[in-house]
Amino acid sequence: MKLHRLGCCAALALLSGCAAIQSTPPTAVHQPMTARPEQHPQALPSNGSIYQAATARPLFEDRRARRVGDTLTINLVERTTAQKSANASAARESSLTGGITSSARLPLKSLNGLDIEAGVESDFSGKGAAAANNLFNGTITVTVIDVYPNGNLLVSGEKMLAINQGSEFIRFSGVVNPNTVTTSNTVQSTQVADARIEYRGSGFIDESNTMAWLQRFFIAILPF
Repeated sequence: MKLHRLGCCAALALLSGCAAIQSTPPTAVHQPMTARPEQHPQALPSNGSIYQAATARPLFEDRRARRVGDTLTINLVERTTAQKSANASAARESSLTGGITSSARLPLKSLNGLDIEAGVESDFSGKGAAAANNLFNGTITVTVIDVYPNGNLLVSGEKMLAINQGSEFIRFSGVVNPNTVTTSNTVQSTQVADARIEYRGSGFIDESNTMAWLQRFFIAILPF
């Protein structure tokens, strides 16, 4: 009985672990996907009812992201179109003609008057074409997770949409030049370096579109 209970507990733990893994698909964006702002030094006794030196922000400073923990909005305006085609052809032809004339000195007189013809012809033609068209529009707000020595911002973030039968994950990370950030604290995704954009899903609908692991195993080992 104890072994049966242990087996059931192990199975439940395994299933719960699988469910946890499936609920959050793996990602390749920069980690972590969020960061807490740096702690301000403890202020001395209050030096005014409104102004506090420990948390004050200069009046001339705008609200664009520039420090760890700040957020900015990425406008996803990705559009990629690629097309490639190739065409090759080759031809080769050769022929050979010969014969044996009548000769009294020929040992095998039955071959007199034999004509021989041989020919080889080879043709090759090959064509190939490939095309891709990707379109991704939307917005996502990300967090500054690091500031490089030259002032560039490493940002990363995730947006999760829980739908009736599953969840959709939009993830983004990359390096932002502060000069490209507008006064409304937004930046175009085409202006982000090392951009990593992901759109993934989880749930049984997404699982039904994924090849099972055993089938992938046989495809990997079968030589045909």
